[in-house]
Amino acid sequence: MAECGFYLSLRPDGFDLHMSAGPEHLREMRERVFKELCAAGVEETVADAARLVASELVGNAVRLCGPWAPVVVQVTSSPGEVLVQVHDPEPAVAPRRRHQRPDNDRSESGRGLWILDVLAPGWTVHPTAVGKQIRCRLPYQGRNCA
Repeated sequence: MAECGFYLSLRPDGFDLHMSAGPEHLREMRERVFKELCAAGVEETVADAARLVASELVGNAVRLCGPWAPVVVQVTSSPGEVLVQVHDPEPAVAPRRRHQRPDNDRSESGRGLWILDVLAPGWTVHPTAVGKQIRCRLPYQGRNCA
């Protein structure tokens, strides 16, 4: 599926999405993550967690690189695990882990990496030739998405 700034390539175990990170594409990406994982039989709570992880990572890329940043979102499901990978063009800034809840419950930012640490502990950052890729593994038990 291709449209201006949005190219989706489906695979038997997931998908690769090349996109410019604008508001419409972000909505479509979130929907696609949830829909494809549920179609693969992944638990609904895990599909929702993967959607949130992908959204946070793309949001971080937009904050670093600006609106319409070119990103690649890759989602793969296998028995017992979902892998979410987001590639952005900013090589110099790797996110830092947050091992405790943010201090201010009313702030409108600062929770993304804490959420990442909770949902995908052990996430990793890998430099690439054109930026970096963040990999998040979401383990789960069973398969029963509605």
